[in-house]
Amino acid sequence: MPAASIETDYLVIGAGAIGMSFVDTLLTDTTADIVMVDRHHRPGGHWNEAYPFVRLHQPASQYGVNSRELSQGTKDTGGLNAGMYDLSGGADLLAYFDQVMQQRFLPSGRVRFMAMSQVVGSYEVESLVTGVRRPVKVRKKVVDCTHSGMRVPSTTPPSYNVAPGVRCVPVNDIVRLTQPQGGYVVVGSGKTGIDACLWLLEQGVDPDLIRWIMPRDPWLQDRANVQSGEEFFMNTWGNMASELEAVAAADNAQDLMLRLEAAGVFLRIDTQVEPTVYHGAIVSKAELAQLRRIHGIVRLGHVKSIDATQVSLERGSIPMSPDTLIVDCSAAGIPSLPSVPVWSGDRITPQWLRSFGTTFSAALIAHVEATFGDDAEKNTLCTPIVPPTLASDWLRMLDVSFMNQLRWSKHPGLQHWLAESRLNSMFHSVADIRPDEAEKIALMQRYRQALKPALARVSQLMATLT
Repeated sequence: MPAASIETDYLVIGAGAIGMSFVDTLLTDTTADIVMVDRHHRPGGHWNEAYPFVRLHQPASQYGVNSRELSQGTKDTGGLNAGMYDLSGGADLLAYFDQVMQQRFLPSGRVRFMAMSQVVGSYEVESLVTGVRRPVKVRKKVVDCTHSGMRVPSTTPPSYNVAPGVRCVPVNDIVRLTQPQGGYVVVGSGKTGIDACLWLLEQGVDPDLIRWIMPRDPWLQDRANVQSGEEFFMNTWGNMASELEAVAAADNAQDLMLRLEAAGVFLRIDTQVEPTVYHGAIVSKAELAQLRRIHGIVRLGHVKSIDATQVSLERGSIPMSPDTLIVDCSAAGIPSLPSVPVWSGDRITPQWLRSFGTTFSAALIAHVEATFGDDAEKNTLCTPIVPPTLASDWLRMLDVSFMNQLRWSKHPGLQHWLAESRLNSMFHSVADIRPDEAEKIALMQRYRQALKPALARVSQLMATLT
């Protein structure tokens, strides 16, 4: 007997942060029926496979779904994030998304969550446990929340060859060590590699025992400049004003990055090495000071292979002793995949609309889906941003963010949503400025004075990119 079919308004593929944020807003703005399908046994997406000591790099208040706070609104009083708002860890995020599912989505009676399942064909939901397939009739749209192609070390084998007998583990496994190692080689300079190095140092590992393979040096952001809250107003908006001023004054993309560094927007690990890549990693100055304790940074390109005696790279090799542990952090995270239209036929493909605004963008796309009727107009309002790789990609992302923000400003309904959205809270503080707060008023005047020249200069700078 064939399995019973499913009928729904929206079939949402993926119950990670993007899918959860999209569905949360769709529940608020519509009366739609929704089916969510995910290969994991619970919501949370890639957080199910993240390393145990992972934490958000940005304040927790800027992440999660629109209807429910993730942050506790507290500041860390000790450690490398002292004085700044809390950073949720992986376990916190999984508990949070599970609460959203159990306490909001399922009790609504309009969401069905099909865990341990995948969508095949056009369209069937297949159980990964039983193999049973159930056809789905979709009345409105299929929402593909897997476009980002997130890759994490625990589920992505190294792209380089590892000889038999070489001890090479994903970053997840270093918490399972039962004895000291003769040395550590951390492969990868992105967020994961940074976290691995900081964790090893936190455990008391001598920095001279750590070699950090850094194919290309990254630009980093200062976490103090991306805080919400009244007490960080001058930092946050001063940072945004500095960005605009740097854009307006820059001769080219390289000059822009150096101006941003001089203004305190960007940081680098080694002041003698100019970064060439940008993946959006955010650090505190205390974390940066710890990373600078590691002097064994290897800048010979990507790893090609590892055998019992050496690590071979694109531009040379380094010796390796048998008691060295290779810590693989080389998975791409969010690859720079080409964008596609958010709305195309019967599909919605959520993507970034603001730089690194993962859950904000998914929520806004759901709101646009609920309140605008024409797909062409929706796509005009929601131009996707391709995740960055090169340093110059910061400028590309800014250009798209600018244009999206400009289009949103022409729609009172969207402006109201932005003013009310929890995920847009970093921008809410402007409306609360009092007439007697002269310093804040002066800063906002500086910001607005820089805005028009920066907008004009962005397109000229874009023309210098190759």
